[in-house]
Amino acid sequence: MLNLILDILKVPAILVGLISLIGLLLQKKNMSDTIKGTIKTILGFIVIGGGAGILVGALVPFGDMFEVGFHVQGIVPNNEAIVGMALKEYGTSTALIMAFGMIVNIIIAKFTRLRYIFLTGHHTFYMACMIAVILAVAGFTGMELVGVGALVLGFIMAFFPAIAQPVMRKIIGSDDIAFGHFGTIGYMLSAGIGKVVGKGSKSTEEMSLPKNLSFLRDSSISISLTMAVLYIVVAVACGPTYVQDKLSGGQNYIVFAIVQAITFAAGVFVILQGVRLVLAEIVPAFTGISEKIVPNAKPALDCPVVFPYAPNAVLIGFLSSFVGGVVGLLLLGQMSLTLILPGVVPHFFCGATAGVFGNATGGRRGAVCGAFAHGLLITFLPVALLPILGKLGFANTTFSDADFGVVGIILGYISDNMNKYMIVVLIGILLIGTYFIPKKKKVEEEVA
Repeated sequence: MLNLILDILKVPAILVGLISLIGLLLQKKNMSDTIKGTIKTILGFIVIGGGAGILVGALVPFGDMFEVGFHVQGIVPNNEAIVGMALKEYGTSTALIMAFGMIVNIIIAKFTRLRYIFLTGHHTFYMACMIAVILAVAGFTGMELVGVGALVLGFIMAFFPAIAQPVMRKIIGSDDIAFGHFGTIGYMLSAGIGKVVGKGSKSTEEMSLPKNLSFLRDSSISISLTMAVLYIVVAVACGPTYVQDKLSGGQNYIVFAIVQAITFAAGVFVILQGVRLVLAEIVPAFTGISEKIVPNAKPALDCPVVFPYAPNAVLIGFLSSFVGGVVGLLLLGQMSLTLILPGVVPHFFCGATAGVFGNATGGRRGAVCGAFAHGLLITFLPVALLPILGKLGFANTTFSDADFGVVGIILGYISDNMNKYMIVVLIGILLIGTYFIPKKKKVEEEVA
């Protein structure tokens, strides 16, 4: 039964579908509306997952060509890979921390001012796994490991959406939804840099183009053309032999590069459509939960939720973050530290989001500079995290997104240098501190 429950919670589409179903039932919607709303919510998340699959399928050969063409080797951060390895030893602890952590999140949302319910199931699972590993390495065992781990997880599931919400209001123009993705520190860094450097900079979505270049206003076209240039460059760098023998199945390497670039754009297009479908259903359905169970709570959703609000910033953020990753790689080489290769998948999803956050506070300059800084951050954080992960630190991969690095480093430091139950005390102090947070201004004022 526990395995069945956890299998449901690990699938974002089913988890959010259940949330939608509960919300609609609490609102006493008729059977027709309840079935329609639930299925459309699940459908939207499956569409997002399908788009992500298309996009990742196009990015994997890009990463391979980059490594071969430019002769670099090192650790490639990848959440799925490191979690897959960790579950062999920490699977039970991870499952229990995730299940109880979600309950703690709901309790915190009900009784504190952190009224955010984190709905990104797979990221909750990854964070539960990392917490289990670090606490186990620090000496926690049995129920104390699960109890402390669930408390930590439930707290950060409410805390990170709260710190991102002021910028989320600027991005979406309302207070209806929150942001639930464990790269928040990087996104807020981008927003902060955007605020500093972006005064007077126009939004990435304000494109002044000659009439004969107006087709570039279509984000799918501009993404296709930009990525085609990048794919062709890395294909030429690694040569036709590698591409045609190892990747394309004999297809001409230039043709392969162009097709993969347009496939990448297709993945982005599908994701955007899925997000629009989900938002149309989940926000009204979640009203029922807010009114009945957790008053004024907001659903915290995955990073693609912000993509439709600034499609140009999505591409700019990805490219800037990836450049930051390359620069970070060169700096690590000069410092004789472990090389962290720029993983194309995290730099797309997280870098694109950083671009949207940077654009919200600083326009085009904010998107470029903020996402570049984000790329540097997710290159250096994994280096500091590696020794904290114990024997998993010797694996050829690690956690990729910024919050994993920040939470892991802090958790590891506290566990190694203080009484291990100090973690519980600190979280208690932080929760009590939420009552001293000033009540937010009216949304209209903040958006303005």
